Amino acid sequence: MQFHHHGYVSTDPRIQPVAGIGKDRPAELPDQMDVLIVGSGPAGMIAAAQLSQYPEVHTRIIERRPARLEVGQADGIQARSVETFQAFGFAERLITEAFHLTEMAFWKPDPANPAHIARSAQKVDDPQGVSEFPHLIVNQARILDYFAEFMANSPSRMRPDYGIEFLDLQVTGEGEYPVEVRVRHTSAEREGEERTIRAKYVLGADGARSGVRTAIGRSLEGKQANHAWGVMDVLARTDFPDIRLKCAIQSQSGGSILLIPREGGHLFRMYVDLGEVSPERAREIRKTTLDEIVQKANAILHPYTVDVRHVAWNSVYEVGHRLTDKFDDVPAELTGERTPRVFIAGDACHTHSAKAGQGMNVSMQDGFNIGWKLGQVVTGRSPESLLATYSEERQVVAQNLIDFDREWSTMMAKRPEEFDDPAELEEFYDKTFEFPAGFMTEYQPSMITGKADHQELAAGFTVGKRFKSEKVVRVCDTNPLHLGHLAEADGRWRIYAFADQPAAGQASALTEWAAWMAESPESPVRRHTPTGADTNSLFDIKAVYQQRHTEFEVLDAPALFLPEVGPFRLRDFNNVFAVDPEHNIFEQRSISRSGAVVVVRPDQYVAHVLPLTDTAALAEFFAGIFTESAG
Repeated sequence: MQFHHHGYVSTDPRIQPVAGIGKDRPAELPDQMDVLIVGSGPAGMIAAAQLSQYPEVHTRIIERRPARLEVGQADGIQARSVETFQAFGFAERLITEAFHLTEMAFWKPDPANPAHIARSAQKVDDPQGVSEFPHLIVNQARILDYFAEFMANSPSRMRPDYGIEFLDLQVTGEGEYPVEVRVRHTSAEREGEERTIRAKYVLGADGARSGVRTAIGRSLEGKQANHAWGVMDVLARTDFPDIRLKCAIQSQSGGSILLIPREGGHLFRMYVDLGEVSPERAREIRKTTLDEIVQKANAILHPYTVDVRHVAWNSVYEVGHRLTDKFDDVPAELTGERTPRVFIAGDACHTHSAKAGQGMNVSMQDGFNIGWKLGQVVTGRSPESLLATYSEERQVVAQNLIDFDREWSTMMAKRPEEFDDPAELEEFYDKTFEFPAGFMTEYQPSMITGKADHQELAAGFTVGKRFKSEKVVRVCDTNPLHLGHLAEADGRWRIYAFADQPAAGQASALTEWAAWMAESPESPVRRHTPTGADTNSLFDIKAVYQQRHTEFEVLDAPALFLPEVGPFRLRDFNNVFAVDPEHNIFEQRSISRSGAVVVVRPDQYVAHVLPLTDTAALAEFFAGIFTESAG
């Protein structure tokens, strides 16, 4: 975290200086705004949090509830999400309060007594070490609280507008605010009042029964028969030994339980399988009582018992594998010809079972993806064509998730004797770990993701996949730290210049590259940075040398990596790094000793890998993303 560069700060440094709309933000929902977000769930809140870093953009987020969510339904936080929270500044605090899921136990009928269950396997949650962050369990409401805090502390001083319900919208295509939205106040003295407001863009993050989705003529398509679950967050006395481990439990009867320990040391969640539900049985299954769910859970757990003493939350719900064909309002045949004005995210465009533990996690990546893109376009930094990449990228991810979830759910629902190999379920969990952990997303080439023509220069940073961090040493203060953890959710692009073999201060390809970036009118810094803005306002550029930090001085690095910032034009020494000898990033990420340029998008995905010598390709790549003049 950097501060003081605008003057001495003695208060909470997480509270950013107010700017733009934050200086005179209307307390009540106005008649016009740049971006309207409908729904304050995970997808909506992360999109709002990202947009709060664009104070030039007037963003509002409405929610029909009168206040913050108190009891959230989702609870599983995959490591990819924790990486994302690091960019929003609250990963460490969340890690402290959350339950850490490090192993998963598998229980099946005891071969010696099939009427009883017995532990058949216990697997490490991240056997391949794909992330330095843990897999967490924590109430969804806490995630939303952290995003709300981030928004409130932002230059925009954004807060959700509670007690306002979405009714309908129409894209008129007229004027500066072409989307007309009807809303209704649901609380306080204005309860029942209907209004029409206008926006440039609308994001519908309003759940599986999304009114925004309906308004743009999209529908969830897929398997019609839902799968029913009885779910309960409870405090209970039990003799089940793995009550504080994540467990997949299968009984002789075919019934199954997914057990999730919750934060705080005592609370746990049980997903009790109530089976497939046809439309004819839907009303009947929804009447399943809590006592019936507890009774079924005890039957599956036999010979162990669960004596429920307190219920924090419970529900019966059905989730089918459903997906919309596009995540915006532009017909497929007009993609690329018409600018999308309305988008949908999260459960509004994809639903699946709880067994994959992906609902909240994938939804947040939807919101992160569209958030920075809207910020880029509304500020005029990028052309409107950028917005079409949202549906193109995220619809494929959702389809892959549903395919995975269908396979996992089918395996979980099998009776033990139906498996060809008794260890098949556990082996599938091991083999596919990276997918539910959120690390298999790989965006295809587009205007914001280059081709992998030079992938061999940095094989460990796969183009299209998330930037996998590694430890380095910051030269100016000798602190060892993770390079990726320094990337904030501020809308900037990251450019990591990995040096060739000469040290800082010596003639090298990196030195020539840095000179071009700083001086050439064709460089993205010179071409796209607004007049009068700090040179690092759009691009966060860092150098990583092959030497140890004791082998050169930070001031030996080119001026590009020591930008002048703030009103006092202070030199920022924090962008020059050396290898950590115990975690050599060049070895760990297979980076060429001839150097490489790794470009990372604002949402942490690798956009390009290029040679230090191919400055023309770098210029061409950013010329397609940024407008000729960013202001």
